[in-house]
Amino acid sequence: MIRVGIAGVGAAGRAFVPAILAHPAFALAAIADPSAAIRQEMQRAYQVPAHPDFAALLANGAIDAVCIATPTEMHAEQAIAALAAGKHVLLEKPMATTMADADAILAAARSAGKLLLVGHSHSYDAPIARMRQLVESGVVGAPCMANTWCYTDWVYRPRRPEELDVAKGGGVTFRQGAHQFDILRFLCGGLAQSVRAKTFDLDPARSTIGAHVAFVDFADGAAGTAVYSGYDHLPGALLTFGIGEWGFPQPAKAAPAARAVSPDEELREKAERARHAIPAQAPHPPFFGLTVLSCARGDIRQVPEGLAVHTRNGVTTIPVSSARSPRDVLLDELHEAIAGIRPPVHDGRWALASLELCLGASESARSGREVVLTRQVPLARPVGPIAA
Repeated sequence: MIRVGIAGVGAAGRAFVPAILAHPAFALAAIADPSAAIRQEMQRAYQVPAHPDFAALLANGAIDAVCIATPTEMHAEQAIAALAAGKHVLLEKPMATTMADADAILAAARSAGKLLLVGHSHSYDAPIARMRQLVESGVVGAPCMANTWCYTDWVYRPRRPEELDVAKGGGVTFRQGAHQFDILRFLCGGLAQSVRAKTFDLDPARSTIGAHVAFVDFADGAAGTAVYSGYDHLPGALLTFGIGEWGFPQPAKAAPAARAVSPDEELREKAERARHAIPAQAPHPPFFGLTVLSCARGDIRQVPEGLAVHTRNGVTTIPVSSARSPRDVLLDELHEAIAGIRPPVHDGRWALASLELCLGASESARSGREVVLTRQVPLARPVGPIAA
């Protein structure tokens, strides 16, 4: 049994709790959060130790692995400390705010001989994994174009100040582009070679990078685009059959005005939203915007029941189960890696390559030039079957 401590019990940290409790290889052993109210809540609900800070969590001798779901600017220091303390590390995306910090995390994992896995990212979503399986099967031929578009209200959700601060890993290119670039690399095999992008800061009252468009060129000739807008103009559900990011029906709603609450009230709203932002189960597979994969012999798109494969012979619908969440699949990957069953896909080198794309897109937007990528890696192994 792998005993897990969770650092940071916001939306991301909370989302791992039901997955850990349901997985036969894992046990929730402790949490750490600076909020006394959250610590009390988690202690009552799960009867586990609740620590006020990360150092206290690491000092807990009853944990084997640490899930780090704290703000991005804390990732490097905390991941390095956890690895040095002999813990396996499951690190939320993006893994760091700079390549230097990412390299330092990788070096710490090598030195400690412990596993480093980075996620959740939406390439764990069952429809995206099934697309990659179809590529690996050869039935649709080699990928040519991968396009992923997502329209949300990201900018206007309750935020900590650092989530809007690009220097601290804030804004949609770091926090949502990390998902999109991971999807594109996953579908096309990993070896991106350059990126050209533009980013947009469209609301002076809520200043951040709130939208981007990026073109990614791959070494084998494939190309991908990532489009994201967090300004809540176009309802994203119009592109996804009325289904939202986590697989629930999502009715269209009017765009909100700029937020007019106090910073303290916004933090309270954020804490409340975290309690239900990411559900454990849903009636449909996740829909992180619209993703279309075009291959040599067909196009693949997501539909409510799974995937639709369009070829010259017509349209084939492939069911995709929603029984297991992306975090359930992530824990499978973590367990298999720790147990030596098979290597992880989303290891530190993979995550560093996705971070390089986030940073490259941001640099391209600043400079107006294409940015060449030098730290890309292929998928470590075929994706293989996903447990139902």
